[in-house]
Amino acid sequence: MHTPVQLPFISRRRLLGATAGLAGLMLAGVGSAAPVQGRIRLAGWSKPISEITNILAEPEHGFFKARGVELAYLPGAGGGDAIRNLLSGQADVAFTDPGSLFMALDKGEKLVAIYDIYPQNVFNVVSLKSAGIRKPADLKGKKIGVYSLSSGTRLNLLVMLHQAGLEESDVSIVVTGLLNFAPLMQGQVDATAATDTGLAVGLRRGLAEVDVMHVRDHLNISSDMFVVREGTLRQQPDLLKAFLKGYRDSAAWMIANPEEAATLAGKYAIDGTQRDINLDVIRLRNAASLPTVEGKGLGSFDLEALQKGADAYRALGLVQRRIEVAEVVDTSLLPEA
Repeated sequence: MHTPVQLPFISRRRLLGATAGLAGLMLAGVGSAAPVQGRIRLAGWSKPISEITNILAEPEHGFFKARGVELAYLPGAGGGDAIRNLLSGQADVAFTDPGSLFMALDKGEKLVAIYDIYPQNVFNVVSLKSAGIRKPADLKGKKIGVYSLSSGTRLNLLVMLHQAGLEESDVSIVVTGLLNFAPLMQGQVDATAATDTGLAVGLRRGLAEVDVMHVRDHLNISSDMFVVREGTLRQQPDLLKAFLKGYRDSAAWMIANPEEAATLAGKYAIDGTQRDINLDVIRLRNAASLPTVEGKGLGSFDLEALQKGADAYRALGLVQRRIEVAEVVDTSLLPEA
């Protein structure tokens, strides 16, 4: 038997508030493509996995096509990877975490965040109960797995360590890849930095009783956002706006139709072989997509929380200068709620 997966409940009121007016837009758009505006190359932090089924479902539903956008997805291995693909010119938009954005800005890169994909912090640190790791201070001297050195798992782990007055040198970080619960179960690491969806999959696949420390309990900032170069924002605002409408439509569809999305994940996601796990993952991502600010629509930012995040990264020493979040977030392209 496995520990039951605790899935957040999305209330009807929150769902309606976040997706008001979208049903008509989606029904009107899909199936009748708008005039082609251009192509968007989206640099992801991951391979095509079930939690981004709303993007992978494009061949079925044509959310982006209906807005005149030809979408191409470029897989990656962490938010830093997505930023590198953006800066190298291989991509037009990066699907990345705030920490990776802050670090790029600190190096002088001209980047702008235009859409908050997951306003909720979904990162955690998981250990077997037998390890006795109950609080961040207990991580000292331990081996901790991360997806990659350029991933949000590592950066959010550093945030948690900071809460206990620890530094990266106080632990041993081990790169375990996306399926990082196997090394935990096999005793190769003492704990693993992961996400809510990663934990859900681990529990479904036999992970024993665990202790979970949520990063949101220490710093609740966005998990991922869409980031572009300043030049792209100036030169192609209409194309980017169409892209965001397509993404917003796809996210609203997945929130409203998790069962269908779970089935399609089996067709398009590399990890979509078990429909029950797909459904767990999709429900978690749907919950993380909802705005944290009451009355705001999908994609909206909480600038106050994001500024706290930027300040925390500076306190950690991950960035050297103060980043004024309001200067690197542009909400002018957000679709109307």
